[in-house]
Amino acid sequence: MNDILTWIDNNIMWGPAMIILLLGTHIYLTFKTHFVQRKVFKGISESLRKDSSSKGDLSVFGSLMTALSSTIGTGNIIGVGTAIAVGGPGAVLWTWIGGIFGIATKYAESFIAVKYRKKYEDGSYMGGAMTAFEHLKMPVMGKIFAYCCALGAFGIGCSSQSKAIADVMNNNFNINNIVVALVLCGLTALVVFGGIKAIARVCERLVPFMSIIYVLGCLVILIINFRFLPETILLIIRSAFTSRAALGGFVGTSVITAARAGIARGLFSNEAGMGSAPQATAASVAKNAVKPALVGSTGVFWDTVVVCLMTGLVLVSSVVGNDAISCILPDGSTISGSLLVSTCFNQIPFIGKPLLTFGILTFAYSTILGWSYYGENCVRYLFGQKAIRFYQILWIVVIFVGTIVSEGAVWTIADILNAAMCIPNVIALLLLRNVIEKDTLYYLNDEHLEDVDAELE
Repeated sequence: MNDILTWIDNNIMWGPAMIILLLGTHIYLTFKTHFVQRKVFKGISESLRKDSSSKGDLSVFGSLMTALSSTIGTGNIIGVGTAIAVGGPGAVLWTWIGGIFGIATKYAESFIAVKYRKKYEDGSYMGGAMTAFEHLKMPVMGKIFAYCCALGAFGIGCSSQSKAIADVMNNNFNINNIVVALVLCGLTALVVFGGIKAIARVCERLVPFMSIIYVLGCLVILIINFRFLPETILLIIRSAFTSRAALGGFVGTSVITAARAGIARGLFSNEAGMGSAPQATAASVAKNAVKPALVGSTGVFWDTVVVCLMTGLVLVSSVVGNDAISCILPDGSTISGSLLVSTCFNQIPFIGKPLLTFGILTFAYSTILGWSYYGENCVRYLFGQKAIRFYQILWIVVIFVGTIVSEGAVWTIADILNAAMCIPNVIALLLLRNVIEKDTLYYLNDEHLEDVDAELE
């Protein structure tokens, strides 16, 4: 079964066509938004400001932290390790390039999520590709996206995360997977059953703390590996654009393999193009759709441009500087992403192992919380409020199951479902490209950023 899923993943869902579609959309929307990336630091400053006069369930900071809780996850650590193991060091640069251009796509999908959001009778807000398709009079496409997201959440945001937590606890502390699963299920249930506001409260405290600690730890490791950094950076750049034979602990790769691994794992990490995280942005306070979309787009900057890059530099420099670390196992097979990460971090004196354990535990747990909201959101859209409790219970069950299935199957299924979400979401973005451009040109300047859009719900 794993071989069949891998073939589907490599040749259909994540073949050259998907890479061209996703990266092409990133580049196209970069031009349509007139290089919104240049406003990323404006978005960061806006995320720290309070606005109690606008409509919405969450503050812009709360919605950003909820969105980041789902994106800053094991994809930033194990996902990057998997990309390097499969695609070589060049995959790091492709992840970063995809992230830079992906800021525009994240902005665009956050924009349509807020612009076409709907308000329920209880006063809560919901938005995303499904409500955008309602505006486009294409409800069937909206339902396809919602089904893909509700099901995809079990892979990208649930089972793969619980598996990562179980593995790190078992490998480092010899704690049985069943014990880990029971504790994790209990901790998740305490928050998830409280709804989006409870999730946001936890994320507002957890996400900044865990991100700062992890980045600082990576900086310490890079200082330790400082003498290998010039060679590391050169190797990453060269490997991204030239095919290379197996050399120096890295597998042999083609350019397309490096690009596929980097872009696919980058998407798993930052979710730009999937339409998932904008559902949190849609719940934020908003005078117009542009301002919260700008704040939402900064999530890709933090997630990929900063955290994924840090992890990539740590891993590649560790392989370059240590002959005992290799992406190729003695039997000739490729090392798994989690084993490569563990091997690299465990070689670092004093802080390597604690940092890895802390990063995976907190990143994975926050992702489980964030994605539970996206799945619930889509289930509510499809089946109504009463279906949410059933979905929450099923979410806890999948957390338990995820700790005992094989890592390869978990990541492959997650990749397939990611691609399934991308297709309808990208269609919505392209159909609404002119609206995105028009409002961006008007609101995305200091004179109009605080203007009220009378049509906004």
